[in-house]
Amino acid sequence: MHASTMALFSKIKLPPVPAFRRPADLVYALGEKPPAFTLFGLAVQHMVTALTCVVYVLAAAKIGGLSAASTQGLVTATTLGMALATFFQAWGGRLGSGLMLVDIPSPLLIVIGGSIIGQFGIAGAAAMSLTKGLVSLAASVVVPRLRAILPPTVAGVVVCIGGLSLVAPALTHMTGLQSGAMDGADILIGTVTLLVIVALSIWGNRRLKLAALLAGLLAGVILAAVLGKLHGMALLSKSSVLALPQLHLPNLAVDPAALAAVALVSLMAQLDSLGSLVLMHKMNDADWRRPSMRLVSHGIRANGLGNLLASCLGSYPTGMSSANLALCHISRSTSRWIGLVTALLLAVSAFLPQVALGLTLIPTSVVGAIEVYAAAYLVVSGIELIASRALDSRGIFMIGLSFVAGLGVMVLPQLADQAPAALHFVARSGIITGGVMAIVLNAIFRLGTSQRAVLHIDEASHSERMRRIVEFVESSGARWSARRDVVRRAAQAMLEGAEALEAAGEGRRLVQVQGSFDEFNLDFELLYQGPALLLEPSAEPSPAALLDMREEDFHNVLGRALSGVSHMLLKRLADRVTSGTRGRLSYLRLHLNH
Repeated sequence: MHASTMALFSKIKLPPVPAFRRPADLVYALGEKPPAFTLFGLAVQHMVTALTCVVYVLAAAKIGGLSAASTQGLVTATTLGMALATFFQAWGGRLGSGLMLVDIPSPLLIVIGGSIIGQFGIAGAAAMSLTKGLVSLAASVVVPRLRAILPPTVAGVVVCIGGLSLVAPALTHMTGLQSGAMDGADILIGTVTLLVIVALSIWGNRRLKLAALLAGLLAGVILAAVLGKLHGMALLSKSSVLALPQLHLPNLAVDPAALAAVALVSLMAQLDSLGSLVLMHKMNDADWRRPSMRLVSHGIRANGLGNLLASCLGSYPTGMSSANLALCHISRSTSRWIGLVTALLLAVSAFLPQVALGLTLIPTSVVGAIEVYAAAYLVVSGIELIASRALDSRGIFMIGLSFVAGLGVMVLPQLADQAPAALHFVARSGIITGGVMAIVLNAIFRLGTSQRAVLHIDEASHSERMRRIVEFVESSGARWSARRDVVRRAAQAMLEGAEALEAAGEGRRLVQVQGSFDEFNLDFELLYQGPALLLEPSAEPSPAALLDMREEDFHNVLGRALSGVSHMLLKRLADRVTSGTRGRLSYLRLHLNH
């Protein structure tokens, strides 16, 4: 990158982002600025990955029967829209989340977009982009208020189904099946591309890991050229070197029913945005516990602003790229500076038609290999999000039935034909169907689920009491979908607290256990008869005093010392421990941050 450009970047002061604890496996974390050459290389990989998705625009244009010149104008405007949304996202502040997320043309709107473009041209695409922008801005206000029905388990279902939905097109592209039969050359090209990416990501040194995707892509393209699978190079010589975007204001005369369909798809697409934002937040925070609804809101807002402004240019609607998320995972780099430079490169490439055209000539098998990696990453990431929470039968059914619904319409497309005609395009999407099912079932299953629980302790043996306490904590945590690690720590703390009460003696008898949960706080209490347990260690006698002490006093001191060990363990297991008296009973309260 030119020295003057880097000097300009060095003077830019970005809005602050939340202070996350840096994950050890990241090479360049959120706020870190890579060296100039590395920064440029990473941004080029993200730009290339994003521009390969221009094929979605080309597909919609082909369905709509656009001329070559109009298609080029649509691609130019859409690339500028991608640059705007990516810039807002990385910039942060009031404009975006401040995370490294790249926008690409929305694949969900290809079919309906093609029909609108066929009737109204680029102005119809602009109307779609305007509609998606307005829907996204509205969603950015509403989503933060929906924390209860958008827990990590729902986001995990969406992310996982999103990865699974990539499997069929990825394998189709990688094996050449789109032409009707497997092609040995395509399989070889795709396999080599994937092997290079995976090998460098796992065994490469720091520099090679950063360039793993680009190296795999180049290896695939070179092998395709050798095998005679690189076509269309003659088109580059016929393409103009420079092209300026023309204004195409949205055509508001588009059929309201068609725009309503676009709005509905755009609303459902926010599920994909939610999954992308949660994954990027989790990737940047070693202490990740739950989605930050503030980041989610600002991230969706960035996409809305990008679509809104790009609609004035005649852009096709854009959304967040899961393939670029996978690239962040490959390179172990999530710096927001990469997002800013990627936005700059996208903006420049919008005026260079040969760049966009050249990227669309990348062999389909190479693109398929990249999609395979992205699918694998998304599936595993979704499973991790789901597994981060304890689950009872409600959670199991919510997740299982959502997967059945999402995968059902993917495996049996004819199921979507049973839906009303206006909803066919929505019903055919596994991500939308599975995501909506997860949200609806999560809301339904929450009915009748109290966020408080009580266990009365009756006369039983010591081991039986301890077993019931641990079982109570674990079952309550699963019913509330609390984090597994926090529930496990709470069970250990409650067991240690009950042991400390019984060891303290003085007539203390455990009567009741109760707990509560509100997504941020997990609290459990041990209610017992007898004096409140003293949590502060008492002053211990000196070694000389111990030698002259009577045997009875010595045993008392030893008992207090052992009690002090229990208190120390409690304070290590729980984030806050308090004791006192309430009414006729004393209590020992254990608080854990969630």
